[in-house]
Amino acid sequence: MPVTPDSPSTRVRRAAVLGSPIGHSRSPDLHLAAYRALGLVHWSYERIECTAEALPALVDGLDDSFIGLSVTMPAKVAALQYASTVTDRARLVGSANTLVRTDSGRWHADCTDIDGVTGALAELGVTDVAGEPVVLVGAGGTARPALAALASAGAGPVTVVVRDIARAAGLRRLATDLGITLATLPFEPSVELTAACARSSVVVSTVPADAAAHITESMAAASRLLDAIYHPWPTPAAAAVTDAGGRVVGGLVMLLNQAVTQVEAFTGLPAPRAQMAAALTD
Repeated sequence: MPVTPDSPSTRVRRAAVLGSPIGHSRSPDLHLAAYRALGLVHWSYERIECTAEALPALVDGLDDSFIGLSVTMPAKVAALQYASTVTDRARLVGSANTLVRTDSGRWHADCTDIDGVTGALAELGVTDVAGEPVVLVGAGGTARPALAALASAGAGPVTVVVRDIARAAGLRRLATDLGITLATLPFEPSVELTAACARSSVVVSTVPADAAAHITESMAAASRLLDAIYHPWPTPAAAAVTDAGGRVVGGLVMLLNQAVTQVEAFTGLPAPRAQMAAALTD
C-alpha cells in the first residue's frame, strides 16, 4: 500500500522519473498537473538520470520524502528486481515502470505500462477484438506490456515483426502464458507483412520512428495504428496510415493512461485525468 500523507495539501512529498536519457520525458508535466489539481501544493516531481546498474544504489539513497518513482528505459527490469513486492502483472511481463514506497519503507513494483496501452487501444476503439488478428512491431521493452494489453482486449493470433527472431523468445513465452498464438515475420517490407497489417484489427508499433520507417509501406495498410512514439510526431508510420485513411493514436495517449494509474498509486486519490491531458497540449 502507498504511504498515506498525514495532511495531503501541506505535507512535503517528492516523486521522480528515472531513466537514461531522461531530459525528454513528459512525465513531470503530467504528474505536476495532477498534484496541483489535487491541491498537493508541496508535492514535487523531477527527472533523475539513472541507468539500470545505478538504480539500486540511487533508490537506496533517496530520503523518506520520496514516495513514488516512475521508471523508464533502460531501468524497468532493474526496478522489478529491486522491489520488495511485485504485482502479478509486473512479474508476468518481466518489467516495472512504477515503484511505490510502502508504509514499511520498502518499495512495491507495478507495470502501469499495461494500462497505458489499454487506454490507447480504447482510444482507437479496440476494447474487445474477439479473437481478431493483430500485428505487433518490435520485441523490446514496450512489446511485452503491449502483448498483455492486447490479450486483455481478446486479441487472437499475434504476428510479431522483428529483426532478430531470437529476440522474440521472451514474447513467445509470454504469449504461451497468456494463451495467445504468436507468429513472426521479418522486419522487412513484404507482401506478407502488408497483408498481415491489412487484415489486422490493430497494428501496435513499439519501435523508434526511424526503425519503423523501414516498413512504413507495409504498415500503411493498417486500418488502426497505435504508435508508442510521441517524439518526433507524427512518425513516418503514423503519417502513412493517416494518409491512407486509417486511424492513429500516439505515445502521448499511452503516457497519459499509465500516469493516471501512477498518480493514484502515489497519492491515494483519484487522478484528475482532464487536467493531466491538458498538460500535454501546453
